[in-house]
This record gives sequence, C-alpha cells and structure tokens, in this order.
Amino acid sequence: MGDRLKDKVAIVTGAGSVGPGWGNGKAAAVLFAREGAKVLAVDINPDAAEETRRIILEEGGECAVHRTDVSRAEQVKAMADRCLEVYGRIDILHNNVGILQVGGPEEISEEQWDHLFAVNVKGMFLSCKYVLPVMERLGKGAIVNISSLAAIRYTGYPAISYHASKGAVNQLTQSIALQYAPKNIRANCIMPGFMNTPMIVEPLKNTYGPGGVEEMVRKRDALVPMGRMGDAWDVAYAALFLASDEAKYITGIELLVDGGITCRVG
Repeated sequence: MGDRLKDKVAIVTGAGSVGPGWGNGKAAAVLFAREGAKVLAVDINPDAAEETRRIILEEGGECAVHRTDVSRAEQVKAMADRCLEVYGRIDILHNNVGILQVGGPEEISEEQWDHLFAVNVKGMFLSCKYVLPVMERLGKGAIVNISSLAAIRYTGYPAISYHASKGAVNQLTQSIALQYAPKNIRANCIMPGFMNTPMIVEPLKNTYGPGGVEEMVRKRDALVPMGRMGDAWDVAYAALFLASDEAKYITGIELLVDGGITCRVG
C-alpha cells in the first residue's frame, strides 16, 4: 500500500467492470485505495461495484458501494450525499462512466444519440454539479474525467455520437478547470487511445471484419506504434497522478494515454 492519496476520499463512477477483467474505473478504484484513499465505488450495476469493493477490502483498503444512474440528477445528488454520510468529505471525483455506440448519423437513432449524451456528458455535468460545492467548502479538490482519443481523431469506424460526446467532455473539463482554478479545484481529463478493456468487446467485436474479438484485438494492436493496445492500469496510473498532490499545478489538460498513435500520419 502507498500513500499518494493518504487521507483523501474519492468517488469513482463506473467503478465496476462490464465484463470479465479490468475496466478503467475498476482499476482506478483499486489503485486509489492502494494509495490510501477511501473510495466510494459507484456503478449502475451494484454487483460489479461490489466485486471492486471486495478486492479493495481483501487488500486492506476502505471502500463503500453506491448504485447510481449518472444520467439521473436525484441519484447523482444521493451519491454525493452518501459519500458525505460515510466519509465526511470528497477530495477526488473520478468520472469513468461512458458507453460506446457504433454508427454514423444515418445508422443511429435520435433516442440512441440522446441516451449516449445523457450518460457520457450529462452524467459528468451532474456529478460535478453536486460534488463541486463540497470541494468549495473544503477549499480544494481534484476532478479527473475520462475522455477519449475519439474526441480529437477518427478512430477508424463510425461512432458519431461517441466521438461528439467525448469532444464535449474535453470542453466541459476545461470550462470547470478555469472557473474553479481560483478556488484551488483542479479538473483534468484523460484521453485513452486504443485500450484492451471489457468495454470494447461487444460493440467492436465485428467492426474490424471477420474473425471476431481475436481479429479485432490483432488489428487494433497493429495500429499502435508500440505494437499493442493499452490496458486499464495505464489509464488508472494516469488518473492517480492527476488526482494526487503531485499534480497540484496541473489543471485543464487533456492527457493522451495512447502508445503514440496520435503522432502517426497515415
């Protein structure tokens, strides 16, 4: 166990994993706890969040679980209230919740567009809305939002709602960073590139042609200059840095975690 987040309380949304293995939120919640934070593991799937909690408790950390649909204001407010009830403060807000939709403007429906934006963008707006007043009272805080390489680059397949939502996350983050900088509250976002996490399996398994998941992984690995996709821990360690006091003079950034893919032409 480390102490980079000693005596801090962190809310991690999307702290469960959508399938076997490690998603970004699950890895971040466990890593934050390993570094001394008390964690409120938030997920719409309480069983997934409970699995994260079990890992943290087995390692000697502190964690509570709360079910939240981040697109619902009353549930997000209840999440913030629960964290205060259990731990008495909120030092870190780590927004991991996000969904992926494959399709261009002709393929996806208006309802699909609205649902994705409600989860990916409105969810981060609501969590910030109800956590920022707590951080203001403390006189400090750190917000880390998960965006995507898709915010600034076409990723090789149509996913117009996802790409647009992640662009919105970048601007939401920078707006908060500048508004709250005088109050010693930092806001940064991480833009993961091609990551090998449970989230990509279902939506992308047939996107790269015949061959299913194995072919998808092979082709995505080949696109990265380092020869492989990243994993949830690559994102989690970036989040740990931005959430910690080591990054006390860093706010409003968009940190690429992508194995160099954005440097490549063609």
